[in-house]
Amino acid sequence: MGGQFGHRPTEAAAKMEIIWTSSAIDDLGRLYDFLQPVNPAAAAMVFERLTAGPEILETQPRLGTVVPRHEPREVRYILVGDYEVRYEITSESKLWILRIWHTREDR
Repeated sequence: MGGQFGHRPTEAAAKMEIIWTSSAIDDLGRLYDFLQPVNPAAAAMVFERLTAGPEILETQPRLGTVVPRHEPREVRYILVGDYEVRYEITSESKLWILRIWHTREDR
């Protein structure tokens, strides 16, 4: 008996395609190059976290905070450690990583 009080199965959430812009890739390189001479292990760890962190957006794209100044575009950000990852949802299936920076940077 599945009726109105029973558990109803839900469809699996469709995965978003995550696309990295050249600016976001440049940001990764810049952040790595800044850390690497001082602490190579930390540079590698930060790089790994920043590339893996946005994977949660594949199934939860609206998890991040809206950036109102970009409206009507749907630009949001998530924090990955001390880093802001800014992204834009452009369709029901595509999400673009726009920029990444340390939260202490003057942006």
